Amino acid sequence: MFIPTLKESPADSEVISHKLMVRAGMIRQLAAGIYSTLPLGLRVLRKVEQIVREEMNRIGGQEVFMPSVQPAELWMESGRWSLYGKELLRIRDRHDREFCYGPTHEEVITDIVRKEIKSYRQLPALFYQIQTKFRDEVRPRFGIMRGREFMMKDAYSFHVSEDSARETYQDMIDAYSNIFRRCGLDFKMVEADTGTIGGHHSHEFVVLADSGEDAIGFCDSCDYASNMEKAAARAPAPPANPEEPAPLKEVSTPNKKTVEEVSRFLGVSPQKILKTIVFETDAGLVAGLVRGDRQVNPIKLKNLIGCEWLHPAEEKAIAEKTQAPRGFVGPVKLPIKIYADPEVPLPRNMVAGANKMDAHYTGVQAGRDFSIEKTGDIRMVEEGEPCPKCDRGRYKIRRGIEVGHIFILGTKYSAPLKAQYLDAQGKENAMVMGCYGVGVGRTAAAAIEQNHDEKGIVWPLPIAPFQAVVIPVNYAVDAVKDASDKTYDTLWSLGVETLLDDRSDRLGVKFNDADLIGIPLQIVIGPKNLESGKIEIKTRKTNQSGLHDFPDVLQKIPEMLKGL
Repeated sequence: MFIPTLKESPADSEVISHKLMVRAGMIRQLAAGIYSTLPLGLRVLRKVEQIVREEMNRIGGQEVFMPSVQPAELWMESGRWSLYGKELLRIRDRHDREFCYGPTHEEVITDIVRKEIKSYRQLPALFYQIQTKFRDEVRPRFGIMRGREFMMKDAYSFHVSEDSARETYQDMIDAYSNIFRRCGLDFKMVEADTGTIGGHHSHEFVVLADSGEDAIGFCDSCDYASNMEKAAARAPAPPANPEEPAPLKEVSTPNKKTVEEVSRFLGVSPQKILKTIVFETDAGLVAGLVRGDRQVNPIKLKNLIGCEWLHPAEEKAIAEKTQAPRGFVGPVKLPIKIYADPEVPLPRNMVAGANKMDAHYTGVQAGRDFSIEKTGDIRMVEEGEPCPKCDRGRYKIRRGIEVGHIFILGTKYSAPLKAQYLDAQGKENAMVMGCYGVGVGRTAAAAIEQNHDEKGIVWPLPIAPFQAVVIPVNYAVDAVKDASDKTYDTLWSLGVETLLDDRSDRLGVKFNDADLIGIPLQIVIGPKNLESGKIEIKTRKTNQSGLHDFPDVLQKIPEMLKGL
C-alpha cells in the first residue's frame, strides 16, 4: 500500500490535522487549497461517506449525482450570479458561454425538480449527493479543512408547506446527530445565520476543538447554543437609579481616538462611552451603535437592517459623507441612519465622538441628542453573560469546526426558478425548500483535531482507515512471517480490516508509523513471544498493551474492537 509517511510537518501547516494528514501520507497539495487524497486518506473519507449514506437513506433520501460545472443562466435566474462574489469560480467554454464550477447545487436540483415534479402527490421529495465542490477562498488554509476544492454531501428537500419542511428539518437534525455521533465526535448543534445560501431557519453542527476557526456560545445550564454570528444577548434591564440628564457639552480630547484612550482621559468607564462604527451597505452608509465595552456584530446588524450586503466603511467614504475624522465619529448630528443596540437608549449622560478632530461630547442622550432608525440586538456576546433562554445559565464560549449546516430555504430558489406544484384544488404554488450540507473532508479533519497526541492521530474506530495493524518484529524470520500472515488472513476473515507491515524497516520506524497513522489496534508479533505462544496487543488510544495466547486471541479481537 502507498503510504508515504514523513518525519517533518509541512512548513505551511497551521493546524494539527493538516500536519498529521500530510505526515501520515493521506494527502498531498497540488495547488493552494487543492489536495490529492492518497489511498489511506481515501479509506477514511469513504468511511465517512458510508455513514452519511446510511443516515440519509434511513430518512428517505435518494442519492443523485449532479454536474459540477453549471450554466450561468441558472444562477442568473436565481439572482445569485451577481450576488455570490469572488468565491464563485466563473469560466467560459469554447463557445464563449458562461459557466461556474459549483460551490453548491440549489439551482441545479431545483431545475431538475421543476421539470419533473408537478403534483402535490409527488411531494415531499429529498435528494442528496456526495460530490466535489469549489469555492475560490481568498486565503485557503488549514489543509482540507478550509480548501478551495472539497468533498461535500449536499441534500435538498421539496415540500408543499413550511410544516412539511420542518418535519424533514427535524429528520435531518436526527440524521446529522447520528452521523457525527457515529463518527466518534464531540459536537454541538448551534443556531446559525443563513449567509449567502439564504432562507430563514438554520443550524450548524460544530465539532468542539481548540483549533477551530469558529467561535460558538452555549449555555452552561440549558441546551441553548449558537455560533457567534447569531448568539443572542439577553435584553438589558433599565437602570435602577437613572441619572438626571446633563446638558450636551463638547470637550477637547486631543489625539484620543480609542475607547480606552477616551476612558482614561475623561475618567469614565468604557460602559459610559458610545461606540459608533460606520458600515457600507447596498443602501448606503449606516452606523452601528453599541456601548464602548461591546463589539458590533456585522451579521446581526445586516439582518436588523435587512440589506443584501454590509462591510466596514473605508475612512475616505466616512469622511466624504460625514466629514468626521477617524476615531471621532459619534451619533450627534450624524447624517446617516443609526442602528442601535438595546443597551444604547437606556443610560443617560454618555460620551461620544463629536464628529470633529480632537473633540467628544459628554452628556449625550439618545432621543434628545440623536435619533435611532431602529433598535435591535447587534452586538457580540461575551463569556459569562446571562443565557438568553433560561434564568440559570451563563454563556460559555468555545472554538469549534463547522462540519454540517442545515437550512429551511422557503421559496428563495423555487419562486424565481418557478419550481411549482399543483395542489388538490389545481392551484399552482411555489415549493418550499430545505438544503443540508456535510463537509466530508472537514469531518475527517475535525476528527483528527479532537483525537490526537504527541505521536500522531488516534482515530475513532468507525472512521479509522484500518481497524488493526500487524507489526512483525522481523518478518524475515519464518515463524514470525507465518504467524503474521495467519493473523492477517484470520482477521480479514473475521471482518476486521487489517494492515500488515511487512516492510524491512527497523522496528522503531514501524512503531512510529503505526502511532502516526493512528490505527486503533496494534498487534506486535516477535520470535521471543511466539516461543511462549504469545503475541502483544496494544490499544492506540490508551497506549496500554498486554500479551495474549496465540492463535486463540484472534477470535476475540472483533469483541475487543467493540470496546474501543
